[in-house]
Amino acid sequence: MTELKNDQLAIRIAEKGAELISIINLDSGWEYMWTADPSYWNRHSPVLFPIVGSIWDGKFRVDGSEYSMSQHGFARDSEFELIEKTTESVFYRLTSNPETKQNYPFDFILEIGYKLSGKTIEVIWRVKNESDRWIYFQIGAHPGFCYPGFDPSEEIKGYLLLDTKDNRFQYSLIGEKGCLSKEKPLTMELDNHLLPVKTDSFDKDALIIENRQISKVSLLDKNKSPYLTVRFDAPVLGLWSPPHKKAPFICIEPWYGRCDSTGYQGEFKDKDWIQRLQSGAVFEASYFIDIDC
Repeated sequence: MTELKNDQLAIRIAEKGAELISIINLDSGWEYMWTADPSYWNRHSPVLFPIVGSIWDGKFRVDGSEYSMSQHGFARDSEFELIEKTTESVFYRLTSNPETKQNYPFDFILEIGYKLSGKTIEVIWRVKNESDRWIYFQIGAHPGFCYPGFDPSEEIKGYLLLDTKDNRFQYSLIGEKGCLSKEKPLTMELDNHLLPVKTDSFDKDALIIENRQISKVSLLDKNKSPYLTVRFDAPVLGLWSPPHKKAPFICIEPWYGRCDSTGYQGEFKDKDWIQRLQSGAVFEASYFIDIDC
């Protein structure tokens, strides 16, 4: 485990999954990250790679050959190597190996970094194509944030402030076998860009918001005071909390990819929101967590 610390925040990262597991405000002592209590959800902030979400029947195809992979891919359960640490940043690396190639037939290097500056954490992803052919992948975030002042007896847990162009956004739901529903996208109407998060908001599972409709989400407390903000440039956003559990946290998830559409049986390279890298090329993306109080 590695810690980065300044005069405002302390963050901790585990080598398993290169997972951010703690953000503590040194003035208030508040913990912002979900604690991984298994009675709700046993993770903090896993990185999703080389898939985001579920694939139909747990299988995908590359050049006609079939492979198996569980939801969200293997990176979150892999041991990463610490490759760089300074007073302000830390980087980890996962390299393809015979074990990963049993389920994902590409040569890659995945680097995950964290930079701490004031009350902002930048999360950095780099994917390097180490093969002599194109590789295909998805990558995404799954950070869980504690609700400020959580009270399980209250219907409203907090609010989300969304930077939509209009006071609405379109979203899809999870359908059969954890894949995207075939139903037409739904529309969520907002009140001055605010979405109240209620006890039953995620009883139908995640809200999947595509096409860069949103690039900034702020979590507000029940008095509509700012708590934290997640900023990103990802094309897909997931919002999730465990269904039917009145869980004391919410996940705000920037994704470069998403689950399969229900019934998808095409080639991996033709999946929706797939990322493509030619030989020797590097994909790099970041998202930011701003602590607002």
